[in-house]
Amino acid sequence: MKKSHFNAKVTAERLAADRERAVQQALAEDVGSGDVTASLVGSAQMAEARVVVRESAVLCGVAWFDAVFAAVDPEVEVSWAAADGDRIESGQTVCEIRGPARSILTGERTALNFLQTLSGTATTTAHYAELIEDTACRILDTRKTIPGLRLAQKYAARMGGAKNHRIGLFDAILIKENHIASAGSIAEAVRNVRASHPRLPVEIEVESLKQMEEALGVGVERLLLDNFSIDDLQEAVSMNKSSGDPVELEASGGSEEYTLLQVAQTGVDFISIGALTKHLRATDFSMRLRFA
Repeated sequence: MKKSHFNAKVTAERLAADRERAVQQALAEDVGSGDVTASLVGSAQMAEARVVVRESAVLCGVAWFDAVFAAVDPEVEVSWAAADGDRIESGQTVCEIRGPARSILTGERTALNFLQTLSGTATTTAHYAELIEDTACRILDTRKTIPGLRLAQKYAARMGGAKNHRIGLFDAILIKENHIASAGSIAEAVRNVRASHPRLPVEIEVESLKQMEEALGVGVERLLLDNFSIDDLQEAVSMNKSSGDPVELEASGGSEEYTLLQVAQTGVDFISIGALTKHLRATDFSMRLRFA
C-alpha cells in the first residue's frame, strides 16, 4: 500500500482558538445585550447544579462547555466525572457546577447546546465505527458539517473513532467530476494541481471501473469510489492490488448501516460518511439546579 499523505490534523492551539470564536458567537446569539430573565434571581444568590445524561452516549464537548461558563463568569466552577470519548449511560451525572445562580442560568442553554451536539456527533460516529471494527477499514468524516462548527465536529468524530478527512478546501485536493470536465481529462487535472500545489495530497473521485482504470495511472495518493456496488468495489480492490502501484481506496455514497460491513469487507481502506456530522441526533442532557 502506498503511504498516505492525508494527515488532516488540527493543532491544540488552533482548536482552542476556534472554540473561543464559536463560544463567543454562540453567547452573542443567546445572551445579546443581557439575560433579562436572570434578573429575577438575586445577584448574590449562589447555586449548585449537575448535568445528567438521559441516554447511552459517547461524551464530547467538555472544553466547549467549560469555555461557555468561563466566558459568562469565571466564578463558575465545573467538575467533571467523565472525559471526552468516555461511554456514559442514562442517568449518569457527567458534571457538577457551582457558582452565582444568575451566571449558571445564563450559560446553561449555550453550554448544553455544545455538549449535546458534539456528544451526538461522537455517538453517531461510534455507532458506525463499531459496525466495522473487526475489519481493517476505517470510517472517515466529511465536510458536511454544521456551519461554524467544522473543527468542533471533526474533533467529535475523532472522539467517536473516525479518522478526519481533509479539514476544508485548502489542506488537500479532491478532484471531482466538474474539475475533470473543466481540465479535459483526469491526467490533465492532476498535472494542473501538481504544478500549482505540489506538496498537497491528491485524491480523485471516480464513478466507474473504467474511470478508475484511467485514474490508477496518474500518480495520486487516494481514489474515492463514488456509489460503487459491492461487486464493483470488489473488482476495484482487485484492480488496485494488481496495478503495481496501489493507492488508498475510499468508498463513498450509499453506505447505509445494513451494507456498511459488506463495503468494509471488500478491502477498501476507508468509508466516508456524511451522516456522522449532518444526520446526527443531539444527545439528551438535562441540568438540575439547587439554590444554596
